Amino acid sequence: MKREHRKPWSIQELAFSGLFSALIAVGAFVKITIPVQPVPMHFTLQFFFVLLSALILGAKGSLASVCTYLVIGLCGVPVFATGGGPAYLLKPTFGFLIGFAAAGFLTGLVYEKIGKRNFPALLLACTVGLLADYACGMIYFYVCSNYILGVSVGWKLVFINCFLLTVGEDFVLCVLAAFLARRLLPAVDSMRGAKSR
Repeated sequence: MKREHRKPWSIQELAFSGLFSALIAVGAFVKITIPVQPVPMHFTLQFFFVLLSALILGAKGSLASVCTYLVIGLCGVPVFATGGGPAYLLKPTFGFLIGFAAAGFLTGLVYEKIGKRNFPALLLACTVGLLADYACGMIYFYVCSNYILGVSVGWKLVFINCFLLTVGEDFVLCVLAAFLARRLLPAVDSMRGAKSR
C-alpha cells in the first residue's frame, strides 16, 4: 500500500496562519473585564479570530495558528489578556486558551465535513467550537482552582462565572464570524487561485 504524501504548505497558507496568530494576539487587547470572584473573567475578541481562522484555514491551519499564539505567549511575550509567561499555566482561566486550539480544530473539522458555505453550516461549525472552548475552560478552571491552587470552587460557581456570564456574547461572535467568513471565502479562494465551491 502506497503512503500518501502530504502536500507542503504554500507560502500563502503560512502567511495566513501567521496573520491569524497575530490577530488572535491583537484580540486579547480588546477586552471587557468582569470583576467576579475568585478570578475576574475577560470577554475578548480572541475567540472571534479563532473561529475565523478555522473557517478560512480549516482544522489543521487553525490549530497551527492557535498553537503558535500559545507558544509565543507561554514564552513570555504578553499576548494573553493579562500578560504572558509559563506562570500563566497556573491561572484558572488558561483552560479557555487551551480551548481555543480545540475550538479552532473542531470548527474547521465540522466545516470541512459539512462541505457547505451557507450561513447555517458556518454557524453550526462555530457553535461546535464554542462548546469545545467552554468545555475545556470550565474543566480546567475547576481542576486548577481546587487541586492546584487550593481554592475551593463548586461546579455551580464555575457554571455561572465561566459559562453564563460570557456565552451569550461569544455566541454573537459566532454569528459575526460565520457572516464575515461567508463574505471572505470567495476572495480567499481567488487569492489561493482555487475555484469556489
